[in-house]
Amino acid sequence: MTATRTERDSMGELQVPENALYGAQTQRAIQNFPVSGQRMPEAFVRALITVKKAAAQANMKLKVLDKDRGQAIVKACDELLALDDVMQHFPVDIFQTGSGTSTNMNANEVIARLASRYSSEEVHPNDHVNYGQSSNDVIPTTIHVSSAIALSNELIPAVERLVRTIEVKAKSVAQYCKTGRTHLMDAMPVGMDQSLLAWASQLKQQVKTLRAVQPAIQTLAQGGTAVGTGVNAHADFATTFSDALGELTDIAFKPADNFFALIGSQDTAVTLSGATKSLAVTLMKIANDLRWMNSGPLAGLGEIALPALQPGSSIMPGKVNPVIPEAVAMASAQVIGNDTAITVGGQSGNFELNVMLPMIASNLLSSLSLMTNSATLIGEQAIEGFTVNQDNIEAALYRNPVLVTALNPVIGYAKAAEIAKTAYKENKPVIDVAEAMTDIPRGELESLLDPKKLTTP
Repeated sequence: MTATRTERDSMGELQVPENALYGAQTQRAIQNFPVSGQRMPEAFVRALITVKKAAAQANMKLKVLDKDRGQAIVKACDELLALDDVMQHFPVDIFQTGSGTSTNMNANEVIARLASRYSSEEVHPNDHVNYGQSSNDVIPTTIHVSSAIALSNELIPAVERLVRTIEVKAKSVAQYCKTGRTHLMDAMPVGMDQSLLAWASQLKQQVKTLRAVQPAIQTLAQGGTAVGTGVNAHADFATTFSDALGELTDIAFKPADNFFALIGSQDTAVTLSGATKSLAVTLMKIANDLRWMNSGPLAGLGEIALPALQPGSSIMPGKVNPVIPEAVAMASAQVIGNDTAITVGGQSGNFELNVMLPMIASNLLSSLSLMTNSATLIGEQAIEGFTVNQDNIEAALYRNPVLVTALNPVIGYAKAAEIAKTAYKENKPVIDVAEAMTDIPRGELESLLDPKKLTTP
C-alpha cells in the first residue's frame, strides 16, 4: 500500500499519496477521469506555470498579494520550470472537466505546496496562487500562451529553415530537366529546380498565414476571470499581467479588448489549427512528390534517390523505403484529424464558456509539434541529401511525345496530335517522327523540341 496523507477541500477529506505535491482537488480529478491515460502536453503545463508566475508578479506589483507569499510563488514556479520531470506532478487526464479546472487547480496546489516551504505564511492554492484568476480565463490564456511560444519559437523557424534548404537544393539541381506530369501522365518538361521552388513558394505562403495569426494568439483572456466581467481581479491586472508575461517569454502579449469573446469561444485556436492544417496539406504534397520521384528504383520513376536511412523490409533483402516522407505524410494526416476535433471543440462555446478547452489545447499543441518536427525531418533527412538519377530522367525526357506541343504554333494542333500518336504507336522519339511527317529541318526541330528551352517562356 502506498503511504498517504489526508487532504481537505470544499467537498471534504480524502487521501492523497504522501509525497505528492498536489492536493485534494487533483486527487479527485485522478479518480474521476480515468479516460485516456494521457496527460496535458508538457508545453501546456510549462506555459501554465509561467502564467502563474506572471500572475504573482502582477499581483505583487499591484499590491494585492503580499511580497512574502508572492516571491515564494515565483520561486516555486522557477523550481518547477527547472525540473526535467515536471510532468510527474501533473497527472490529470486530458479528458476532464471542459473548463480545465482540474488542471488549473493541479497547478495551484502544486505551486502552493512548494511556495509554502519558502514563505513565512501558508500559501493557499485559491486565495494566493489563483488570486484574481479563474480557470475560465487561465486555461484559455494558457492555450494562447503555449501556442504562441510553439508558433514563434519552433514552428515558424522550422518552416523557414525548410524553405532555405529547398532553395539551396533547387540551385544545386538547376541543370536537370525532367518530364513534367499532370494527372500522373507525361506532360511538358520542367526544370527540377522549378519543381522544388514551387514547394518553397507554397511554404512561404504558409508562413505568411501563420504569421497573420500571431497577433490574435498573443491576445489573452487573462483578467476576465469567471465570465468575462473581471470580478475579483484588480482593474489593472490584465495589462500588468501581460507585461510581466511578455518579459518572461520575450513575446509581446496583450489583454483582449473583450474578455467575453476569448472565454466563451476558441475562435483563434480554430484559426491557428486551420493554418496548421493548411501547412500539413503542403507537407503532404511535398512528401508524396518525393515518394513518386524516388519510386523504383527499377520499376518506378527513379528520378531521384533519397538517402538510405534503414532497411526497408523484414523479408526482402536490400529494399530501402522512403521512410521520412512516409512519416511526414502520416503526421500530416494526424494534423488534419486534430483540426477536425478542434473544429468540433470550437463549436462548444455555450454562453460564457467554451467547455472543450483541454482537448483543444492538447490537439493544437500536438499539431504544432508534429509540423515543427516534420518540417525539420523532411528538410534535413530527405530533401537536403537526395541525388538525381540523370540517366533515368533523360531516357524518358527525350522520348516524350508530348514535346510535340512546342510545334503547335508552327504546324497546328491537329498535325501535332498526329505526330504524337504516331510516336506513341511506333515507340519512336518524337523528333524522328516530326522530321518524317513535316518539312521542318532537323536542326530547327532540335531547337524547337529542346526540353530545356521549353521550361522557360
